[in-house]
Amino acid sequence: MEILNILYKAIKFMKQLTKYKQFSLFSQITIPAITQYRAIDLFAGIGGIRLGFQQAFGSQIEFVFASEIDKYARITYESNFGEIPHGDITKIDPQDIPAFDILLAGFPCQPFSHAGLKKGFDDTRGTLFFDIAKIVEFHLPKVVFLENVKGFKNHDNGNTFSVVKRTLINLGYKVFAEVLNAKDFGVPQNRERIYIVAFLDNDNFTFPIPPKQKVKLGDILEKDIDKKYTISDKLWAGHQRRKLEHINKGNGFGYSLFDKNSKYTSTISARYYKDGSEILIAQKNINPRKITPREAARLQGFPEEFSLVVSDTQAYRQFGNSVAVPVVKSVADCVYNSLLKVKINDNQ
Repeated sequence: MEILNILYKAIKFMKQLTKYKQFSLFSQITIPAITQYRAIDLFAGIGGIRLGFQQAFGSQIEFVFASEIDKYARITYESNFGEIPHGDITKIDPQDIPAFDILLAGFPCQPFSHAGLKKGFDDTRGTLFFDIAKIVEFHLPKVVFLENVKGFKNHDNGNTFSVVKRTLINLGYKVFAEVLNAKDFGVPQNRERIYIVAFLDNDNFTFPIPPKQKVKLGDILEKDIDKKYTISDKLWAGHQRRKLEHINKGNGFGYSLFDKNSKYTSTISARYYKDGSEILIAQKNINPRKITPREAARLQGFPEEFSLVVSDTQAYRQFGNSVAVPVVKSVADCVYNSLLKVKINDNQ
């Protein structure tokens, strides 16, 4: 890669000489695009984290490997990225993964053993993070990027996060973690998630300052809605009855109703396809409706050109399991800038 960088700078310099007649031949030289970073996408889902990094890094990132076990998510991933992710990560040998610089993973949250809090990987065995750790140990990428639910930091009385952090530190990484909310990054959804960024040779990183631009639900709602998204009388009556029961018990559980003027919705989950109770849209003179799959995509900040190629049920599950792309993009911008500073310092 360093040789390519030197070649790139040499050609660029020669092209600058074309303003002098004797060097006009250099104007015919084409500067090749040089990819600076190679990345892998684990627990890839439909590629939300990848999308955020591609938006931030542009042509400076190349994805060389992806893994996702869900067959329907793999269909959506292939439709949008032109490649089929590999399957079960637990059956993939780290040495079969191409060399890379950046590891991305939105991995499941699992409790680890309290047994000994030992150094190394003993505490992670039997969990999916163990497979990430094995890959990190083998390849030692420049950056490890992990995403999980807000409660991850306190999950299992804090043991889960401490094991993940210590494992990365023992491998030589400096670990940074922050909880960020999607509603502060231009999408009308109250979605708090923890983002963990670990650098191998860099301790100069800060998370983005949320721009907190003003948005409302009406910004992402479609105009012409199929009647099939309006919930039935039976389902609506059930929602109202259960909410009343919860109110009588003194808690706030039950359906959540929003309209075009709402600043944001509650968090969309993978179970949204079941009854849509966490996000219902008010309609005049008729029952509320569920959001459409395209609205679910917009609620997570996916671009309009992102292809929806599976059933509504699968689409709801996929977007509920995915990430808010604008948040990932903002964090990835900071990752890129941090790497750039390291590269500049190394070249001085």
